[in-house]
Parts: sequence; structure tokens; C-alpha cells
Amino acid sequence: MTMMEKGNHSEATEFILSGLTDRPELQVPLFVVFLLIYGITLLGNGGMILLITIDPQLQTPMYFFLSNLSFCDLCFSSIISPKMLLNFLAERKSISYSACAVQMNLCIIFADAESLLLAVMAYDRYVAICNPLLYTVTMSRQLCKELVVGVYALGLVDSVIETCFIFRLSFCRSNIINHFFCDIPPLLALSCSDTCINEIVLFAFTSCITVSSFVTVLLSYVYIISTILQIRSAEGRRKAFSTCSFHLTAVVLLYGIQFFMYLRPPSSYSMDTDKVASLFYTLVIPMLNPLIYSLRNMEVKDALRRAMNKLLTSS
Repeated sequence: MTMMEKGNHSEATEFILSGLTDRPELQVPLFVVFLLIYGITLLGNGGMILLITIDPQLQTPMYFFLSNLSFCDLCFSSIISPKMLLNFLAERKSISYSACAVQMNLCIIFADAESLLLAVMAYDRYVAICNPLLYTVTMSRQLCKELVVGVYALGLVDSVIETCFIFRLSFCRSNIINHFFCDIPPLLALSCSDTCINEIVLFAFTSCITVSSFVTVLLSYVYIISTILQIRSAEGRRKAFSTCSFHLTAVVLLYGIQFFMYLRPPSSYSMDTDKVASLFYTLVIPMLNPLIYSLRNMEVKDALRRAMNKLLTSS
């Protein structure tokens, strides 16, 4: 264990990530599985961003927010996957103190941004369905940019505060993190300092962002569903709901995992259970999101078809 002296005890200068399993025979198969997941994530989200950028018919607020959601998924997965893949094949699965802080900081930024973007997208759908005549005026280009900047700014503020609170602690019990990346709960478990304030700050900030985002989504969909039910034609109701179906699927996936992960008493944490849940929101959901958008969204399918036809024609 690499340690430095601090007061009357030793302080960790690097950490060891225990990963998903310590069974040697599973390391290579898991490497192949998660390399495939990461490859699909890069291809899916990168392709979604490119498609939205080049197709004129996707230059709308909804797809502007969707491209930013894909960017968050791309970044979130890239913060964790390369180090995780390397550790599957490495004998020493170490990460420096500063690299651990940077990884945690970036993870919080993009986790918060993704949660807040889903709330912004719900508001966008509310305006589009409940106030269609005012949609262009309300969801102006300037407002869309300001909302996205606000999303990243809130994520940055939260990440700086939470990371500073975590890394002011002393880690002298062990330097082995029972996780595959530098997450807050396993680091709190390693600390020999009083973590009461940290747990309160973590719960307060996570609750504020997650609950406020979820309430925004919930209220938006109460109005959306109420408006859809007032549409007389079945075809009109189907079309109105189809514009929200991919967003609702993404909401259920992300918020379900987030509520399970963080809005629980600290005493109920199980590291092994949390590792499985973390796999879903850090690696699996970023892979699934572009598939959900493309399979459930006719406009994205049409844009992809136009792009493929254009590519084949030019070649």
C-alpha cells in the first residue's frame, strides 16, 4: 500500500480498484463483454450526434437536447470504461489519488447533466404538446442554449462541492476501493474521518437535483397526458404520445437506478449490489439510450435512411 504520513496515521496516496470480480478466469470474458458495450456506446451516441448535426430536419429543440444527452452518455461512459477495461487485464489495478478525484468530479458532472437534461426535455415536450402554437416562440434557440449551459453549470457546481467534501477526508483504513471506479459510497466506507457531514451533503445535493428533475418530468407528463386524452382522434393521440415514448423509456431507466442508488439511508448500502446498479447507469444505459431513440423514433429512422441514401449515392 502506498502511504504518506499525516499526523499520527498513514494516508493513502493511491487507491486499488477491486473491480467487478477477483476471479482470474472471468477477467478476459468480462473485458470482451464490456469492450463490446463501450464500442456500441461510442458508435451509437457518436452516430446520434453526427446525424442530428448534419440533418436539417432534426434542427429542432428536441433534437438539440437529444444530442446533448448523447454527448453526456458518451462522456460518462468514456470516463469509466477505458480504466475499467485496462484493469481487467492489469495485475495492479491502481489509480492515483488525483486521478480518482478527477474521475469522480467528471462522473458527477455528467450524471447530474443527464438527469437535468431529461427534465429539460420533458418541459420541451410539454410546450410542444400543450402549447403548440407558442412552441417556436417559447423554445427559442437562445433559451435552449441557456438551458443547456445551466444544466452543465449546475453539474459543475455540484461536482466541485461533493468532490471537495470527499477528498478533505482522511483515507487511512485501506486503499482498496470495493468498486470498478471512484464512486462516493465506497470512498466514504474507506475513510477514518467522521463522514456524517459528507453523507448529509451527498444526500442533500443528490436529492435536490434528482428529485427536482423527477418532479419536473412528472408534472410535465401529467399535463401532457391530460392534453393527449383530450385529443378526439385515436391517430392524433398516437402521434402525440409517440413523440414522448423514447423520452419516457429513458426517464424510467435512469431515475429508477438513481433513486435506488442514492436516495437510501447510508446504513442500507451494499457495495456488491451497488456495483451491479452502477453498471446499469454508467455503462448499460449510455449504450441503450441511442438504441431507444432510434428504434422508437420515426424521425430519427427517416434521418438515418436519408443519410445512408446520400452516402450510397455519393459513393
